Amino acid sequence: MLHKVSLPGIRIFETVARRGSHKAAAAELNLSPSAVSHAIKNLEQVMGVHLFEKEGRSVRLTVSGEVFMQYVVTAFDELRRGFETVVAGKGTRVLRLHSAPSIAYAWLTPRLPQFLADNPGIEVRLSAGTDYSRFNADDFDADIVYGPIHARNVIAVPLGEETVTPLCSPEMAERIRTPADLLACNLILSDNKQVRWLHWLRANGITDNTHHNLRFDRSFLALGVAADGLGVALESTLLAKRDIDNGRLVAPLLGRSKDITYVGHHLVYPRETRHGNLLNVFKLWLIQNMQDRNKSRG
Repeated sequence: MLHKVSLPGIRIFETVARRGSHKAAAAELNLSPSAVSHAIKNLEQVMGVHLFEKEGRSVRLTVSGEVFMQYVVTAFDELRRGFETVVAGKGTRVLRLHSAPSIAYAWLTPRLPQFLADNPGIEVRLSAGTDYSRFNADDFDADIVYGPIHARNVIAVPLGEETVTPLCSPEMAERIRTPADLLACNLILSDNKQVRWLHWLRANGITDNTHHNLRFDRSFLALGVAADGLGVALESTLLAKRDIDNGRLVAPLLGRSKDITYVGHHLVYPRETRHGNLLNVFKLWLIQNMQDRNKSRG
């Protein structure tokens, strides 16, 4: 049956399904509406099912059409990746990275220009999000993960210990001499963190209730408002390094309190990968930069 179906016909089907209209699909593909309608009818005749049903001036997928669309999208994604791989092999090598948002913004992206300068011929495509890759669809080569590892059949490389400590603007730091002084400050709450204010305060002998006027689901947002003087954030000095280096943030109790150290981030990649050499270049660079950061901190 497959030999009776043309690739342009499947592309027309995908466009109609995505746009919900023969007319809109025709405009996108630079075809006449009648040509689009004819292609859909031919495809339905070959498959022996109805793929669309009318809905006013638009069309929508039938149940059979929905099922077929899932396979078509996957097939076109595979074709696109194959095209990119072959084109990349002509000169540019493509490294597809996924990363937790805060470390991507605060640590990785400021250093990527140096990585690219040291490794000509490599193109980095970076996507950031909290839904970490499970590498099921070969969508990414590696992922910088915060927290537990959920993907299977992967290698997870720890990216070193991070120190979690209160961070604030230099002006606010003048009022903070002991951990107890934090009780008079607005403590910024970061959601989705492994180390939270409750853990740090208890480690420093404080069990009093605290108040939070601000809470965020991204560390870089918490660090930003802390730098603006709106409160004290409990965050990793790794994520705050850029603001610490430029003086926007300080750690008023670092060395004078019991801070918490832990391994928060890992570089994760499939055990079986087609881009081993390219990934190894990035892994070695990443680990070296993390080691340099730890030395400068010490």
